[in-house]
Amino acid sequence: MEKRELLYEGKAKKVFATDDENVLLVDYKDDATAFNGLKKGTIAGKGEINNRVTNFMMKLLEKEGVKTHYVEELSNRETLVKRVSIVPLEVIIRNISAGSFAKRYGTEEGIVFDEPTIEFSYKNDDLGDPLINAYHAIALKLATKEEIEKIKAMAFKVNDVMKEFFAGIGIDLVDFKLEFGRLSDGEIVLADEISPDTCRFWDSKTHEKLDKDRFRRDLGNVEDAYNEMMKRIFSK
Repeated sequence: MEKRELLYEGKAKKVFATDDENVLLVDYKDDATAFNGLKKGTIAGKGEINNRVTNFMMKLLEKEGVKTHYVEELSNRETLVKRVSIVPLEVIIRNISAGSFAKRYGTEEGIVFDEPTIEFSYKNDDLGDPLINAYHAIALKLATKEEIEKIKAMAFKVNDVMKEFFAGIGIDLVDFKLEFGRLSDGEIVLADEISPDTCRFWDSKTHEKLDKDRFRRDLGNVEDAYNEMMKRIFSK
């Protein structure tokens, strides 16, 4: 597969065209950002870890019946994916109170919910990715009612699979962000990434944070946390 022109460069990834119009090449970067780009830095080795962890999780989810955009891992940093039109919604699943949820609703972190919650943010940097409900998404024609229901069902399925997997390696899956895309025929598939950048991972015993919160909150040992997640995932 031939790598061609750069189509898009985001905060964490570059996306290139290939000689197949239906397949793109994603190159993961070590750049780190937080708070809608207000905080910037670098996490050494992050690109390789996020690429390999994402691909591992995508393959695991495919085995469990969740369709994804994953095609093939080319190297530690580069992966082929199906070209999709991204649905402009960030889908957040929460199992435990943390981060913006705790801040927004005045709760302490660490409260385990009786059942997972779901929320949507409108993917729009200029607006600061505001919270949005399903009715707003439909009114703005970001997705149809049927697509929203499909996305919700897929997101909860992803949560079930990932919670079980991570529990097996001593990790609590606190919350995570997903993105979905439409294939050329309109089918909804899981896209983007699943990594310490997009998930909150806490050690089940110590509750040590093993994710991007170490960067956001200046907790130190960021690279160590990412490497620990990589080690546990690939040792299972």
